[in-house]
Amino acid sequence: HVQLVESGGGSVQAGGSLNLSCATSGIAFTTCAMAWYRQTPGKERELVSSISRNGATSYADSVKGRFTISRDSAKNTLFLQMNSLKTEDTAVYYCASQCPWEGRWVNYWGQGTQVTVS
Repeated sequence: HVQLVESGGGSVQAGGSLNLSCATSGIAFTTCAMAWYRQTPGKERELVSSISRNGATSYADSVKGRFTISRDSAKNTLFLQMNSLKTEDTAVYYCASQCPWEGRWVNYWGQGTQVTVS
């Protein structure tokens, strides 16, 4: 049974920081690429940041220099450190994994965690 469970969201003032976590189970974490997405009402879900199995990272231009993605294979957990938060960072943040399974890639999603910046 695959589970991706986000935590760490909440309300913060502009300029503040939050650290999101995504605890995973039921996947071979070290074989999966991981990512954070976000979505606001009426808009499509957008990719915020990703990290490959080997630790290579990428970021949306809007968060470069402010957000840091990381993964802890010992804990099967993905993180997103968010600094210098802006009101436009307000969204539901989702953890996602892309894992190999029987010759194809399978995507899994968490339930999301709300981040509100005021």
